[in-house]
Formats: sequence, C-alpha cells, structure tokens
Amino acid sequence: MKTNIQLHLLPGEETDEALIQRKIRAALAEKGIRISPNETITPVLAKKSIDARKGRVRIVQSWTIYSNGETPSTGDLPVWKKADPRKRVLIVGAGPAGLFAALRLLENGITPVIVERGRECARRKRDIAAISRDGVLDTDSNYCFGEGGAGTFSDGKLYTRSNKRGNIGKVLSILVHHGSDPAILTDAHPHIGSEKLPAIITAIRTTITSLGGEFHFGCRCTGLLLERGMVNGITVRAQDAESDSKLLADAVILATGHSANDVYDMLLSLDPCPLEPKPFAIGVRCEHPRQLIDRIQYHGRREIDRLPAAEYRLVTQVADRGVYSFCMCPGGFVVPAATANDGLVVNGMSAAGRNSRWSNAAIVVEVREEDIPEEYRLKDTRGEAGAGLRFREAIEQKAKQEGDGQRAPAQRLTDFLAGRLSDSLPETSYTGGVVSSRLDQWLPEYVTKRLKEGFRFFDSRMHGFITGEALLIAPETRTSAPVRIVRNPGTFESMHYKRLYPAGEGAGYAGGIVSSAMDGEKCAEAVSSLFPQIP
Repeated sequence: MKTNIQLHLLPGEETDEALIQRKIRAALAEKGIRISPNETITPVLAKKSIDARKGRVRIVQSWTIYSNGETPSTGDLPVWKKADPRKRVLIVGAGPAGLFAALRLLENGITPVIVERGRECARRKRDIAAISRDGVLDTDSNYCFGEGGAGTFSDGKLYTRSNKRGNIGKVLSILVHHGSDPAILTDAHPHIGSEKLPAIITAIRTTITSLGGEFHFGCRCTGLLLERGMVNGITVRAQDAESDSKLLADAVILATGHSANDVYDMLLSLDPCPLEPKPFAIGVRCEHPRQLIDRIQYHGRREIDRLPAAEYRLVTQVADRGVYSFCMCPGGFVVPAATANDGLVVNGMSAAGRNSRWSNAAIVVEVREEDIPEEYRLKDTRGEAGAGLRFREAIEQKAKQEGDGQRAPAQRLTDFLAGRLSDSLPETSYTGGVVSSRLDQWLPEYVTKRLKEGFRFFDSRMHGFITGEALLIAPETRTSAPVRIVRNPGTFESMHYKRLYPAGEGAGYAGGIVSSAMDGEKCAEAVSSLFPQIP
C-alpha cells in the first residue's frame, strides 16, 4: 500500500529522525491507517520546502509511505547502448540541451558527435579565473561558452515549471547518477552549486565517450552544409586554424545557447532565414547583503541561523510590460559574463552552500519587438529578426564604455530611484569590481522607468528591499535569446532546412538547465526516428 502524507516541522526538527518517524505514524493514524509496532514501513521523502508566509517559518515535507510489502520504484535512469559508428548525429554545443540530447541518442545506439567552441571544464575554469584576475576574456571559453554551457558556472538551479515538456525526474536522476547530491530529487527549488557542477558535467562526458560518443572542444561552428535543402553536416573552425573543415553526419542538433551571436549571424545570412524575433529582457543585477534578505523573508525570526539563505521571486506589470526577478542567487556572487571584448554583461551564481555574504537577482524588464528602437531594425542584412541582437549588443557596448575593463557600472538602489550619482558604492561580491555610474541615464529610458516603478512595488511586498545597502550592477541582458530558430512543433525539425533540429535556450525553446535538457532529449527522440529510413 502507498500513502502520501505531509509534515509541518519547526526549523531544526527536520534532522530529528525519531521525531519524524513519530509524526509519520501519527499522520497515518489520522488517515485511519494503523501500523502495528512490528510492521515495517518504508517512508520516502518526495519533496521538501520552506513556508515562511504569515510571519511564521515551517519546514514542509511531503512523504510517500510504502507498507504491506510494497516497495518504491527504482527511478528514471535510462539504459544507454554502445554507439553504432554508422549512425552519426552532430550536436553543436555542450550545454544541457546538447549533453542530454547525446545521452538520449545513446539510448538508441546512435553516435553523438558534440562540437563545442569552448573548452572542457578543467581548462574552462582557468579561462574564467583570468577574466577577474587579469581582465583577459577568451571569447570562446568563458562564463557562457564551454563544456556544460552557461549553467555550469551559474549556480546550477534546477527548478522549472515546464512540467509538460518532458520527464523532470529522469533529468534529475541522471544528474544524481553522475554525482549530484540526491537532495535535488526532493528539494522544492533544487540546485547543485557552481563548484560541484564541473565534476558532474565531466562525468557525463565520460559516460558519453565510454559508449563511443565524440567531443570536439575549441571547435566553432561556422556554417551548415546543405544538399537540396537538407543539412548533412557543418563547417567548423578549430582554434588557431586558418581555414574551415567539414564534419558530415545524418542530422544536426543545434544547441548553441543564447549568446552565440556569430551562429545567429550565420543563420540570418541563409535564404530563407530560419530566425524570427521573440521577447527577451533587459535590466540589472540587484545585490543585497544576505542577512538583510534573510531578515525580510524569514520575518526576523530567531531560527534564521538554522535556515538556508532566503530566496525571493518578484513580478509585476508596469505599463503593460513584465518587470520581474530572474535567476535569484541566495548567498551568491555576481560574475562577469561577457562574450565579446567590446561589451560587458553580468550574471549571478552560487556555491552549493549558498553561504556568501550577499544575495542577488536579475531584475529585468520585458522587451517586445515593437519596443526596439528603429535604428536597430534595418541596420544590416539581419533586418527585423536581428534587431534584438543589435539592441542587446549596443547596451553591452555602452556598459563597457561606462565601466573600466571588467569593472562594471553600478549605482546604489536609492540613488537610482533618486536620479543621482552614487558618491560611494557598498562592498560587493562582483569579482570584476565596480565603478560608479548613472545607470538611469544610459540604460534605455523604457527600461529604467519601469524598473523604478517595479522596485517600489517590490518594496511594498518585501519591506526593506529598497535600501542604500542594495547595489545595482549593469547590465543583465542574457536572461534569454532575442530570437527563435523556427521549427516544426510536431517534428522539432527546422521549418526551412530538413535534418536541422534547433534545441534549448539558444533556439528559443527553453529557459534553464532542466527545460533545456528536456528539449534536447525531445530533439534527439525526433532525430532517432530518422534512422530506420537511413540506409
């Protein structure tokens, strides 16, 4: 017999196993289920979360109780097969969409060949360290590009509301199999931690290569190989190479992430163009002292030291546009995430313990196609579809001018609202350093006006959010891609080019690690269906 129950615990009680066992039996008794002292039950923790509403703090645990001989299921881990070298699929990008597409192909014994412009995790760590230490940016290996994608060094948040897109449990089980803490299977808002993700990503690569999959690092996709409108490979340029080379395959999964502007340029140059504009967002990173956010969210309760760093999720509408928090990093850091030397971008990350002295989140404003200034619409051959890319690039370039090297432009939240330059800036976690700037003067007026109203609304929900201790660091422009690679919703194949399968965030069909992984799996499933038709 299987029964679901829910327990409400005080902070600290969640580690008292004897207390939990008593509460479980009491909860079963309330349901009219009597368990004799000699009867064995198997409790399985299904989900846990913190409820800090209404001035109280409770740990909420959902349990599934197995009794009368019934046992838990073994999980969602798939069976992978040795790759058949006669069946080859190219995957451009080694982020979550690309890696999970590769694993899904291996379920059918198809050889995944992954092409990644950046470096493997060990080398990528050194490239990232050089950004803050030396101010040196490798435009192919950084916080956005490299093995594991942008999520590898951005907290590793696994929460998604995309419940209908695929099997979330399968994705989480695969991550646990490769070294993640099993707690991600039960946490309401699971995350891995930026210091732990590289080892997990490396373990996934080992699984793929041990079964016959291939990786080509430091290898940038420069074009598609077309024959009668059908993609049968790509051209690539290895680092330090003087010319392109060709890679052939039966199909191509394009999973390049939301920052590969050169790949978008390549697609926009095709006739017909497979891109269309889509909404995206622009804003700032808002950083507070962690203790301040904890006090607000936990209502100043004395149990605060026994609770994890507090999270928040804020959203409102201002003049018919969404203003919202994104990628909230409790106990985290702000990091430099540019991919070009003439631009500057910031992002957030957290270690597994989420124990830094700061908490930060992107606070951004929705940007629709009609909001983009006319000057970016027909500036070059990218036309309408490229307008969002040009607009995003211009903001990042302006930020570079307002900053100093990797030092990012910043302003106290109170000064931003008052429209004045900050005479001093609070201590920050941002590894590149900050320089005082009037963000309200150079960010688009369309954005700053809505941000100001949004911040005031957020303060009405989280009293104390507006404070001189809060620091705004700009810009935050990479929450999602400003374009979508158009594909058939039923077959996942490009509407314009057969055997091309756009996947993940860069294609405009996902928004995070788990949703990207599931989208990559869906594309791989679609590709797998081709092979009975291929000699």
